[in-house]
Amino acid sequence: MTDAKKRTQRRQRGEIETLPSGALRVKVYAGVDPLSGKRHYLRETIPAGPKAEAEAEKVLVRFVNQVNESRNPRTRATVSQLLDRYMEFIDIDVTTRTRYEIAIRKHIKPLLGNLPIAKLNGETFDSFYKTLRTCRDHCGGRPSIDHRVKGEHECTDKCRVHKCDPLSPASIRKIHTCLSGALKTAIRWQWITVNPLDQAHPPKRPTPDPRPPSPEEATAIVNEAFKDLPWGMLVWLAMTTGARRGELCALRWDWLDLDNATLRIHTSIAQDGGKTWEKDTKTHQQRRITLDPETVGLLRAYRQHCESGARSVGVTLPKNGRLFSPEVDHSTWLKPSTVTQRYRRMSRSLGLETHLHQLRHYSATELIAAGVDVRTVAGRLGHSGGGTTTLKVYSAWVAEADQKAAGKLTGRMPQAPITIDVQGNARSTLEPEAANPYQKIAADLRGAITAGILREGEELPPVADLASRYHVSVGTAHRAIAELKTAGLVTASRGRRVTVVHLTSDSSETHNVVDIGSKRSG
Repeated sequence: MTDAKKRTQRRQRGEIETLPSGALRVKVYAGVDPLSGKRHYLRETIPAGPKAEAEAEKVLVRFVNQVNESRNPRTRATVSQLLDRYMEFIDIDVTTRTRYEIAIRKHIKPLLGNLPIAKLNGETFDSFYKTLRTCRDHCGGRPSIDHRVKGEHECTDKCRVHKCDPLSPASIRKIHTCLSGALKTAIRWQWITVNPLDQAHPPKRPTPDPRPPSPEEATAIVNEAFKDLPWGMLVWLAMTTGARRGELCALRWDWLDLDNATLRIHTSIAQDGGKTWEKDTKTHQQRRITLDPETVGLLRAYRQHCESGARSVGVTLPKNGRLFSPEVDHSTWLKPSTVTQRYRRMSRSLGLETHLHQLRHYSATELIAAGVDVRTVAGRLGHSGGGTTTLKVYSAWVAEADQKAAGKLTGRMPQAPITIDVQGNARSTLEPEAANPYQKIAADLRGAITAGILREGEELPPVADLASRYHVSVGTAHRAIAELKTAGLVTASRGRRVTVVHLTSDSSETHNVVDIGSKRSG
């Protein structure tokens, strides 16, 4: 290269500069950076070599064409700067904003924050998602120790070898949604001209895996919950209406119309740490749900229970009071986290690994199993996918179909262990705790008979089998059968197996009550 060529070669909008190392640096003016207000240049360095000059000319032409056709990035902003700017302008729900801020702080900025958005490409994001799928702590597979405390300390058995814990597909998908929104905004602001996320493999959508309680588990949950009437009523409404946790916490007495058997859902309670507030429902849709007769009866008893509690302290229930409240005057709502934690504790006490949202799945699956069309189920639950299908769901949701849904759900709900007398007082029908082994056996068999699991004419297990199953003597098992025979539930004679007899009204221990937990046909 001649001395003239070694000098800086200037072009209309750019230049090729020779560096001390012999490499060539291409530099083209591309306008003013909208973020910093400074002059913005496109730059690329070509390593020294026999073909460096020709390659630099090609890069220069490419840069100039990009600028002339407005295809060039207009800023040197980093991913962190873009996200900060994006979060200033985005209009989203508070809970969604909180999730975005956590994703940005814990995952996006540590891994991508210092990269210029103009340098992002498909490989960058494929590598980013692979890191998240490998370990949520971004360890990169390097051996390390998870220390109990930060700083210098004497390690104990609580300082353990790090074990990679991948981020869930749902969390990765939320991070992808945040990045997608930010980069689409960058295109709209003309910071970049091509969305690099389009060049990457998007993370897979989490496969829906609803796990509603089985009928046996649902019965156990209802029986346990109704040991406390307010808590039992909340769990029951979660199962029959499919309402979300926050929607249940927001329910008010004036949204409940027992005469017309309807419940309106208008708002939801959101929570961030210890702070709670009332907001629109998740889909910003209000809906009216038809209630079945059994739920109406339970709600009447619950209302009377709440009014009695309020009178005992000299207050009355306000019309706009909350259905479920920690206060006797129902002036405040329950915290959603409190509901979740109590349900988790109750489930674990029953030996179940489940969570409150699965009662919503239970309502949906039982309605569909009962033959209710999916569009009616979606409207009853307030489902929304944000697309054409959701719009069709809401337009096709009619009152007649919803009433049919409520009626069909009645036949598939477990029995509520509550009876209501003529004065409207509620009384539990749960078996008392058995003190002796033979009482435990008798209680289990009595429950199976009254629930219809053991039907009229069916034979009970042999006494020897009962003794083996409950680890008692044959005499103890005989004593349990004798108690059932005295109660008129079974019949037994020499040489024949014990069989269940027909249950008449005289066999019931409850008189002058409306049994809202009676067996129903499906």
